[in-house]
Parts: sequence; C-alpha cells; structure tokens
Amino acid sequence: MLVLVTGGAGFIGSHIVDALLYKGYDVRVLCNLQRPVHQDDKPKYLDPRAEFVLGDVRDKEKFSKCLQDVDFVFHMAAYQDYLPDFSTYFHVNTVGTALLYEIIVEKKLPIKKVIVASSQAVMGEGKYSCATHGDFSPAIRSDEQLMKGDWEIRCPDCHFTTQYLWTDESVINPQNQYAMSKYSQEMLAINLGKRYDIPTVCLRYSIVQGPRQSFYNAYSGAMRIFSLALHQGKRPIIYEDGEQVRDFVNIYDVIDANMLLMEKEKTDYQVYNVGGGMAITVNEFYKEVDSIYQTGIEPIYEGYYRYGDTRHIVSDVSKLQALGWKPKRSIQDSILSYKEFLESHDNIPDVLTKSIKEMKSQNIIRQATIRL
Repeated sequence: MLVLVTGGAGFIGSHIVDALLYKGYDVRVLCNLQRPVHQDDKPKYLDPRAEFVLGDVRDKEKFSKCLQDVDFVFHMAAYQDYLPDFSTYFHVNTVGTALLYEIIVEKKLPIKKVIVASSQAVMGEGKYSCATHGDFSPAIRSDEQLMKGDWEIRCPDCHFTTQYLWTDESVINPQNQYAMSKYSQEMLAINLGKRYDIPTVCLRYSIVQGPRQSFYNAYSGAMRIFSLALHQGKRPIIYEDGEQVRDFVNIYDVIDANMLLMEKEKTDYQVYNVGGGMAITVNEFYKEVDSIYQTGIEPIYEGYYRYGDTRHIVSDVSKLQALGWKPKRSIQDSILSYKEFLESHDNIPDVLTKSIKEMKSQNIIRQATIRL
C-alpha cells in the first residue's frame, strides 16, 4: 500500500516516513522545502526509499498527481512561525487542507484514511478554574497586564489568580493566526470527511521535541532555543518569569500515536490530544537541558515576553490513552537525542540572535516596564 506524507521532509513528517517504511508501506513525500525550516536541498535524513516530489500543497495539479494510487494520507504540511504574515497561515494550512479533500472528492479517490496534524494551540490558554466562579477558558492576556510583569491568568469576574487545569479536546479557543488556521483545518477535515465518507482523524500535538527539529524556525520552542544557546555558549532568554507550565512530548511517542490512529477504524472523525502526560515549568525544563549540557550558563531574566504566548497549557491525553497509547519517552530522552542531532552539524550560524532581533523589530518580543 502507498502512503502520501505531505511535509514529509520536515521534523514530524520525516519520522512518519521512517515509521511507515519500517512497517513495509511504500511512501511518497510531497514537500516544498520552504525556508527558513529548510535551507538547501532535501535533508540528508530523509530516507531515499521514499519517492520525493518537490511541490506545494496549494498546487492542485501537483497535489492531484501525488494522490494517485494512494491508500493513506498523512497531512503534515503546515506553515508556522511568529511573524505577522497572517494570510500565509491560511493559504498553506487552510487552503492546502481544503484542496486535499477537493481532489479526493473530485477524482473519487478511494482513500482509506486521512491523518491531519493539528495543534495544542487550538485550545488557546486551555482550561482554568477560579475558586469562586468555576471553570473557564481565558482570552489572551492584555499587553497592559504583561507590561506590568503580571503574568498569571486572572478570573474575568473577580480578577484573582486562577489555577490551570489539564485541557481536553472539547476546549476550542484559538488566539493567534497559527491556532486559528489549525482549527480551520480540523473543521474542514472532520466535516468534509464525514460528509463525503473520507475516514479522517486529527491530532492536536503538544510541544513536540526531538531530532530533526529545525534550527532556523523562530516558532520552534524551548528545546531548540535552550539547546542551541548552550551548544553555542550563549545565554538564552527566559520569557516572563519562567514559571509558565508546558507539556512536552517526544517525537517517537508522537509517531506511535500516528501509527495507532492510522490503523484503528473507531478513531474516524475524532480529534485527539497527543501530549507528554507531564506538566513542567520552563525553568524546570531549562535545568534539565543544562544538566545534560553541563554548562552552568545562567539564562537571561529581564522581563521579556512574547506577546500572545500562553501562560500555562497542558493537554489531557486520556482519550488517546483509552486506545492503548501512552507516552514512553522522558524529557531527558528528548534532550539527549536533540543534542546528538545538534552535534552532528558543523558551523551552525547564530540563528538565535537573528530571530530575536527580527521578533523584536516586529514587536513580538516586548519587555515589561515593571517587574512584580
């Protein structure tokens, strides 16, 4: 059987390619090798046994050719970054997904299943609880609040600090252009899938960590920032106070989830969180990274924040666990494998300084005037 992996030369997509080949599937990859994630030709880690097609998921003719004779589709191609080129998120993520289903319906392709990559970002700040007013899904924290160094989520009614909760798939509260485009993918995939009898499942990934994560994408999170900084002997910035809680998941646990959901029929037309099952602060995560790199470098705490970041977000993965999946790899496993990946590359440029400068110029990185 033949499987198409869009974005198959990327971080998650290339690992899916490996897993499919290992299971004996034939694999075709459609990827546009877009900068800054990719720098030159297709990456050396991409298995040569996979058929590679250079192209864009917005190109109907090329996408149509790639879907010929395909049994399964892993739709991993996506645009993600911090930059405010809003239309690009929807051109790639929304239009590309709509085009996938358009081609399947138009050409009556007998696709057995489509697996769509979504994101934890769809849930925004997630779910919180106020001791007085109960559970709620908060809006984005105001810049006025953040400029005062007041980082916590407050109840909209009494304005007291609230407690974050593990967030399940029922929560939908996208706050930025990337999150909104990913939710649009979910709506398209699930609803068109149901309407036209195209079995479909969507996976909301938490913060995925591991080898092949691009050095160059400003969107890439704490693993890339901390590891690259310590690898190059630099002090990384800790945004806010570092006490924000995150949910990191190892790439190989993510691949296990993809393979499981591909093969289980009862998952059709469902959305699943794929997370690490453990809440950890950014400060705690930095200590784990530094304990492996053993640099003793002190990070920078100067009240910087990225406007629009979530304060705390952790995904409830009980729905996926009910199918027999569970996260098996530790945070240390993720850090060690990424360190090995970093050390296999020579002459990595100072991309951190460049990306920080660019985000400051776009007013994405800001600095509190008061620190509580």
